[in-house]
Amino acid sequence: MSAQFEVVVDVDRPIEDVFAYLADGRNDPEFSPRVLKMEKSPDGDTHVGTVFHSTVKDAGMRSERDFEICELTAPTRMRWHEVSHNSITAQDGGYDLEPTPDGGTRVRLFNVLEGHGVGKVLLPLAAGASRKDAPAFGRRIKEAVETSA
Repeated sequence: MSAQFEVVVDVDRPIEDVFAYLADGRNDPEFSPRVLKMEKSPDGDTHVGTVFHSTVKDAGMRSERDFEICELTAPTRMRWHEVSHNSITAQDGGYDLEPTPDGGTRVRLFNVLEGHGVGKVLLPLAAGASRKDAPAFGRRIKEAVETSA
């Protein structure tokens, strides 16, 4: 059983800048308050096979999550999947970027969530919360990218 949420937001920055910012998952804590810490392995540019190791806090509980980049097509497409074992995981996720006529970038973010064990029972609640927060999440991405150097 899985559930998906997504959000689309227009960012007032060129597509190459937006892609570079989002491809460095270490920026996630700037727009995702649930991400407490993010590390990258290996160091260097993000590429297929890069793993981002995060510590997150959901519903008052901390967990460790590892996301592997499985597709990277600059500057338009990025895909990941969670390789850690938690009750709810992101089996697939990604960004799709396209330039807008005014020189900005349209960003689509999505995650397909999957429940495991007790997570199968919690999945509808987690997916509902993710969908409810999606518009605010999009605004936080927009603000973080637009104010990045």
